Amino acid sequence: MSLAGSIAHGEEGGARFATTHWSVVLAASQPDCAQHDQALATLCRDYWLPVYAYIRRRGHRPEDAQDLAQEFFARLLAKRWLAGIEPEGSRFRSFLLTAVSRFLANEYDRSQAAKRGGGIPLLNLEDAELLYGDGFVSAESPERLYDRRWAIALLNRALNRLRDETAGHGKARQFEALHRFLSRDADPREYEDLGRLLGLGSGAVAVAVHRLRLRYRYWLRNEVARTLADPGQVDEELRHLFAALQPPTR
Repeated sequence: MSLAGSIAHGEEGGARFATTHWSVVLAASQPDCAQHDQALATLCRDYWLPVYAYIRRRGHRPEDAQDLAQEFFARLLAKRWLAGIEPEGSRFRSFLLTAVSRFLANEYDRSQAAKRGGGIPLLNLEDAELLYGDGFVSAESPERLYDRRWAIALLNRALNRLRDETAGHGKARQFEALHRFLSRDADPREYEDLGRLLGLGSGAVAVAVHRLRLRYRYWLRNEVARTLADPGQVDEELRHLFAALQPPTR
């Protein structure tokens, strides 16, 4: 079964995840909230690159796109665009795409963007351009590129959570050796060769890979659930995101 299929049909139902990412969004919308600064930093860290990729694909130069992305998040705070959000039935992915699209549609002087950025920490321009151009196809629409970048961000966050979890159990070396099999099956003798490296039999390696896949599936579903007002929509959102990862048709 493919990675998309195994995750979409995982044992851990999305409804089990009690804490959604909307709690972070709502905290960022309230300046008097004790978690306001941390919440805003979390939003910028997690969603800056999909926003930057969307702006670039809309035809803006790298320098302008960086300024625009920074100004967008600054205004997200300063103009309190998050205030009054009703998360019921919403996907944060869709909300943010609509917000940045409207932001770009409004007239504003980009020459002042860098001065008005509000000190929000972003990736440097070289990193942004490297990640923006990594594996993307020029024929993609801005919206598809945004969804693809969003999906990759979720996959990476789930992988980082899995890495931290395994390291906490004293299995960091095992994770580094085996995480390649999260997205592909092993070639003949690979488990045997890795077993010698890790001091395990090939059967034990296969079991370890199976357990790693289960935990990765859990963390990915968890990350997706955090972006939804209704965690019961995890399967539908996963199908959308895995479709976004497929090469575009020409």
